[in-house]
Amino acid sequence: MKFAIILVGLLGAIGASVPQKNQRVAANMYQTQHQIPSFYQSQNPYNQQNVGQSSYQHQNSYNQQHTVYNQQHSAYNYMNKQQTQNTVYGPQRNQNSRHADKDFLAKQKFLFEIVYRVEDPLMFEEWIQLAQTATFNPSEYTQYDYYMQKFQQAHKAGALLPQGEFFGALVKTHNKQLIGLFNFFYFAKNFETFQSNVAWARVHVNEHMFIYALNLAVIHRPELQGLILPSIYEIFPQYFFNSKFVYQAEKFDYDVWSKLAMYEKQYKDVLYAPFSTQQQQQQQFNQQQQQFNQVNKNVYFYTKDFKAWQWWKLMGLGENWYSEDRFMLRDNIQQYTQDPKYVQAMQDVQMFWMPVDYTRDIDIFNQESVLSYFTEDLDWNAFWYYYNLDYAFFLDGKAFGLNKDRRGENYLYTVRQILARYYQERLSHGLGDIPQISVDAEYEAGYDPQLIYHNGVGFSYRKNYYEIQSYTNADLLNKIRNFFTRLDDVISTGYYKTQDGTFIDLRKPQAIEFIGNVMQGNVDVYDQYFFRQWNMFTHMYLADVEPQDNEVFPNVFVNFETMMRDPLFYSVYKKIADVYFHFQYYIKPYTQQELLFPGVAIKNVQVTDLVTYFDLVDFDVTNLLNDKMTFVDGQFVWDKTLLARQARLNHKPFVLEFTVESDKPQPVVIRTFLGPKYDEFGRTISIIENQQNFVELDQFVYTVTSGVNTFKRSSQDFYLTVDDRTTYTELYQAVMLALEDKSQFPLDISQPHCGFPDRLTLPHGWAKGMPMQLFVFVSPFTASYQPYSTYDTTYSCGIGSGVRYVDQKPFGYPFDRIVDELEFFVPNMYLKDVQIYHIDVFNKYNNQPNQQFGQFDYNYYN
Repeated sequence: MKFAIILVGLLGAIGASVPQKNQRVAANMYQTQHQIPSFYQSQNPYNQQNVGQSSYQHQNSYNQQHTVYNQQHSAYNYMNKQQTQNTVYGPQRNQNSRHADKDFLAKQKFLFEIVYRVEDPLMFEEWIQLAQTATFNPSEYTQYDYYMQKFQQAHKAGALLPQGEFFGALVKTHNKQLIGLFNFFYFAKNFETFQSNVAWARVHVNEHMFIYALNLAVIHRPELQGLILPSIYEIFPQYFFNSKFVYQAEKFDYDVWSKLAMYEKQYKDVLYAPFSTQQQQQQQFNQQQQQFNQVNKNVYFYTKDFKAWQWWKLMGLGENWYSEDRFMLRDNIQQYTQDPKYVQAMQDVQMFWMPVDYTRDIDIFNQESVLSYFTEDLDWNAFWYYYNLDYAFFLDGKAFGLNKDRRGENYLYTVRQILARYYQERLSHGLGDIPQISVDAEYEAGYDPQLIYHNGVGFSYRKNYYEIQSYTNADLLNKIRNFFTRLDDVISTGYYKTQDGTFIDLRKPQAIEFIGNVMQGNVDVYDQYFFRQWNMFTHMYLADVEPQDNEVFPNVFVNFETMMRDPLFYSVYKKIADVYFHFQYYIKPYTQQELLFPGVAIKNVQVTDLVTYFDLVDFDVTNLLNDKMTFVDGQFVWDKTLLARQARLNHKPFVLEFTVESDKPQPVVIRTFLGPKYDEFGRTISIIENQQNFVELDQFVYTVTSGVNTFKRSSQDFYLTVDDRTTYTELYQAVMLALEDKSQFPLDISQPHCGFPDRLTLPHGWAKGMPMQLFVFVSPFTASYQPYSTYDTTYSCGIGSGVRYVDQKPFGYPFDRIVDELEFFVPNMYLKDVQIYHIDVFNKYNNQPNQQFGQFDYNYYN
C-alpha cells in the first residue's frame, strides 16, 4: 500500500471535484496560503514531462517577503515521486478504501493517547481512572500461563523493572517480564480487559517494556487488526536522534522561543541587509561576483567541506528551533495539502522544526563513519525492529501461526538481504567486504551512538581496535563459542537427532527451517536448552550484560531498534549468513532442468534512469515535548508539533519494462534482483561469489499471453516496499475529526509496519554512475494457495496467515542455493548491466551565494 490512495481517504473524500491523482490540483482554501513547491508535485515516471508552471505567494515570518516557486525551473523534477496506486503485498489492491466506525475510532483514540509522552505521567483523566487496578483474575483470560504467574508475583514483590530504568528486549531478566506483560495483553478475553491492562501498565510498568508489549499485542491480537500505533521513532525519538537534539527538544518552551525568534529577526535584519540590497542587482551578479563576495564577507562563506547531511550550514542556519507555517517536508505532501479536510485538521497546529545530524565523532573516527546516514537511518532501523515484533523469537510458531510463514527460513533470508544491502552501500563509498569478527582479534571500527536514554544516562560506546575478549564474562563467551562449534559439527555430520528421537536430515533443502530457527534462537527449536539461548547471550555479551542483571547500562546491542546503528552488528550477523552457506554447501545446486521454464524466454529488460539523491524530511518528535498539555472541556488539544528535519537517502522512481515470450497463456512469477558488478578494487565478481550480494527488489504474478508480451512495473509497485508513514500528529488529528463526524478515517491511512522503506531500494551510487547488475527470473506460478487471500493488504501484514508470499518457492530463489555456473543460466533469466547515478542537490551552495541565506531554502532542489 502506497500513499497514492491516502488523498481519497485521509480525512474524507472531496467528492467528484477531485481529479485524477496525477493531475496537479490545489484546494482554493489552501492554495492562497500554502501552495506546494514543484519538488513536491506528483509526476508520472512513465511519461516525465513539464506539467506547467506554478507559483505561490507566502508571507515569511522572518523577512515578510513573497517567494515564488516555479515548477518550470525545477532542475530536479526527476526526484518527484509518482503517486500511483501501489500494492504492498501483491499485484492487486482494494480500490475502495474501508473506513472506521465509531467503535474502531474510540479504540484508536485510546491507543494514540495512551502512548502520548509515554515517559511522562499519564495526563488523560479518562484513562487514569481506568488504570487504578490490573486484572489478575485467571478467569478473565483464555489462558493463564507460567509467565503471567511470574509477572504477577514480581509485581506483588515490587520486583518489576522500575519505570525510568533502561529496558533491553534481549536482556534475559527483562525478557521474562516482557513475555508476562504481553500475555496479559494478548490473552485477555475481551477488549475491556485488554484496555484496562494497557492503562494500568502505562502507569505502573517500565515505559519501554510497556511499548514493546503493546506493539506486539496490536500486531498479533486478532481483534486489533487495522488499529495502529505511531512509529517507534515517534514514540521513542531518543533511540533514533542524537542526545544534542533530544536535549534541545526536551527544553523547548514556546514563550522563550518566541522571544528568541524576535531577537533573531532583528539581528538578521542587520546582518543580511547588504545582501537584500544586492538582490536587486542580481542581473549583474555574474560580472560582479568577485567584488560581491569581497564586500559581503558576512553574507556568504565557503561551504564546500560541509557534508550533505549538514545541509543547514549551507543555508546559514544553526541547530535551533524554527517555525514551520507551511507544510511538513515529505515526498507525498501534495496528496495531503490538496485536501481541505487535511488543511482544516492541521490549521491550528503550530509546527516547529530543528535540523539534526547523524553521528560525527572525531574521537572515534573510522572509515565506517561515512555510512552513518545509512546505518542510522530511521526507517532502516525501524524495519528490523518491526520484523522482530512480527516474528518475535519468544512467540510459539504453532500458536501464532508463524510456522505457516516459514519463520526460520524467512529469518535467514531477511538477515542475508540486510547484509547484501549494507554491502552495496559500502561499495558506493569504496569500502569492501563486511569485516569479519573474531574473539581472538581486535575489531577495528569503534562506535559512539551519541544516544541518551530518557533517564539521562548515555549509551555506552566502543573505541577503535577493540578486543572482544576484553568483556569480562568468559563463561558467556564459552557458551557462544560452544554453540558454533556444535552447530558446525551437526551440519557437517548431516543430521540431528533430538532428545525424543526425532531425526532431522540436514541434507534436504527443507531442513533450512530448522537451521533458521536455531540461528534466531526461537522457541520452535527442538533443543530448547542448548540452541535457544545463543542469540540472546551474544547480544548480552557484546553489551556487557550478565545473565542475572536487572539494572543494565544502556547499550545499542540489546534492542532491535538500535543495534543496526553499530557497524559491529553486520559483522556479527555475517556469522549467521556463514552458517547458512555452510548448510547450503551440502545441498545439491539447481540443475538447468530445474531452473528451465519450457516455452518461456525473457527477450529484453529495459529500465529508466536509476538516480539517487539526498532529500529533506520531517520526523514527528512531539513525544519529546515537556510543556503543559492543553485541555478544553476535558478534551486534549494537540496544538504543537516538534519536527526533526534530516537529510536522508532517496531515489527517483524508476520503471522496469519486460519483454517475455511465451508459447501459451499462463500465470508466471517474475522476480527482480539488484547486485554489484565489481568489487571495491574494480574486479568483476563471479556469479558464485556474487549471489550473496543480490538484493531482491520485487516479485509479482503476471499472466502472459501466447507470443511476445511487453509490460511495465514501477518501482512504486514493488510488493516488498512502503512509502513514508503518516505522522503521529496527522493520525491523531484525523481520528478526532472523524469522531466529530467532520470526515472519515480510512483504515489504510498509513503504511503497513512490515514493509521495507522504498527510498532505500537503491544504494547511494556515484556521480559518474555506479555499475550494477539487474537480474530477472521468470518461473511458473505453482502456489497451492491464492496469495494475500485471507487478509486485507491495505492495512494488514498478514503475519501468520501462510499466504503472505507470491508462491512457495524458497526465499531468495534461485539464489537460495550455491550456484553452478555451468547449470545456472537458462532462457527465462536475464542479466542486465545498469548504472546508479547520484546527484548532489546541495552542490549549488558551493558555487554561488544562497539568495535566502539565513532562512530555510525551499528551493534547495533547484
